[in-house]
Amino acid sequence: MPRLLPDVTDLTSFWKLFTVFPVLVTAFICHYNVHNIANELKDTTQIGAVVRTSLASCSIVYIMTSFFGFLLFGDATLADVLANFDTDLGIPYSYLLNDAVRVSYAAHLMLVFPIVFYPLRINIDGLFFPSASPLPQSTTRFAFITSGLLILIFLGANFIPSIWVAFQFTGATAAVCLGFIFPAAVTLR
Repeated sequence: MPRLLPDVTDLTSFWKLFTVFPVLVTAFICHYNVHNIANELKDTTQIGAVVRTSLASCSIVYIMTSFFGFLLFGDATLADVLANFDTDLGIPYSYLLNDAVRVSYAAHLMLVFPIVFYPLRINIDGLFFPSASPLPQSTTRFAFITSGLLILIFLGANFIPSIWVAFQFTGATAAVCLGFIFPAAVTLR
């Protein structure tokens, strides 16, 4: 029978309950992409439907992943349910299920990366070259910023030992700035 409530045995297990907040805050700050997506739509009144569809599909995927992961692994479910798919599941064709999960996660990362990279490149350009011509008009600056960011991201991906470290750092620093400090600073300005 699956447990419905967390197993809190000591102070350490109680503090582990709060490790989800940096991940949730990181997900919350991704709202800055809405403006870029709205600019790409022919009819900007469709943005409400786009946001609702996006939120619904992401919620369904995450709920199904956690629900079926918990049903499959029970009390052995790790904080990162994807880490459970590294072992033999003890069911027929478990290696196919493991590979399907890995491929779907890789596809997810490949599809999300351009959406996050586009505003990052625009903001880095605005930070370092505030009075320059628009970025698409300068091929050299575009290539320099793009290659520099890709190298930095590649090095981070290879040398950061766990995705949780990146989520916790982003949720504790950048998410707070993007979600709360910068909007207040813009409003006060």
